[in-house]
Amino acid sequence: MAMTTMVKDMLRTYPADLGGVNRGAMERCISECFDCSQACTACADACLSEDMVAELRKCIRTNMDCSDICEATGKILSRHTGYDANITRTQLQACAMVCKSCAEECERHADMHEHCRICAEACRRCEQACNELLATL
Repeated sequence: MAMTTMVKDMLRTYPADLGGVNRGAMERCISECFDCSQACTACADACLSEDMVAELRKCIRTNMDCSDICEATGKILSRHTGYDANITRTQLQACAMVCKSCAEECERHADMHEHCRICAEACRRCEQACNELLATL
């Protein structure tokens, strides 16, 4: 909850006009991106600690890719000066795509690994938040 408050406070105090951006969708998307990045990093690390690590290679790789893209997306969405809608749209599309892929991969292991179930849920929330923000741009 602290992240959402911080994001909301930073958007609220931005000194210039944000234009017609849906602040609620922007706030949610930034928060979900950072939450998903953390979940994916933790899931990849947990996968590395599993006995069947060889079977989790794709999951680990997908988690790491998703974490990096989500973090970059959260950072890009946090910058408003010199805003370029084309870059933002493309980044949001990439983030939604990697979150979908990561969620699907983690769901394959969710019955055996609780961390994969939690990560898949974070990825689905982030995918949805990216798509919702995209729809408002």
